[in-house]
Amino acid sequence: MGTFFQAFAVADFFGKFIFFGLFILSCGSWVFILQKFWMLKNVRIRAKRFRKMAEIHKEQILNLNSRSKNPFSILYNTLKEQTLIVLDKNNYFFQGSENYLSGLDIEFLESHLHTAIAKEKGKVEKNLFILSTTKTLAPFLGLLGTVWGILVSFGELQAGHSVTSNTVILGGLSTALTTTVLGLLIAIPALIAHSYLKSLSKKFTLEMVEFSHYLLSTVELQYRKVDVG
Repeated sequence: MGTFFQAFAVADFFGKFIFFGLFILSCGSWVFILQKFWMLKNVRIRAKRFRKMAEIHKEQILNLNSRSKNPFSILYNTLKEQTLIVLDKNNYFFQGSENYLSGLDIEFLESHLHTAIAKEKGKVEKNLFILSTTKTLAPFLGLLGTVWGILVSFGELQAGHSVTSNTVILGGLSTALTTTVLGLLIAIPALIAHSYLKSLSKKFTLEMVEFSHYLLSTVELQYRKVDVG
């Protein structure tokens, strides 16, 4: 760690600016990674609890009390709201055939669930571009420091300064090597975290799809129209 501070201390103004940019990029990346992992952990815990509650009250699925805010409860509220609207419509237009859902009604509800899933997926993956930008920008910023440090060193050599006594040349070489290392140290965790978070998002999206199918099938069994005769 001391090597990094020494390199920063002997760097010129532009070199320090590159170090500062890498520092800001690293801090922002790690804050986002920790915040996103914490958010996903809490979301999955609350969703799992809501799934258990829905399974316990499956016989009266539309009477479930959903005060918690999580993707599963939002899917449930979407289905509940649209189902009640469709049931009221059927009661109004088809007197004597109340409380049923036709095949078209089921397809209508399914389309609303798909829309809700897409919105919740967007919330889960919100701002993931920060990591994709970090994993691309950090190595280039490190490379910029490398090129600038070498340019400074060769510029001092061309001016006729002594290599052994000129701290500017040593500072240029130090900037060149250190910024490359820092760029890679920032980019590698960002790359790993981005891939892992995308994988978690994909897995959670599949869980939302599976839960929506469970809700829809439960409602369909309770309110589907049965043709007699």
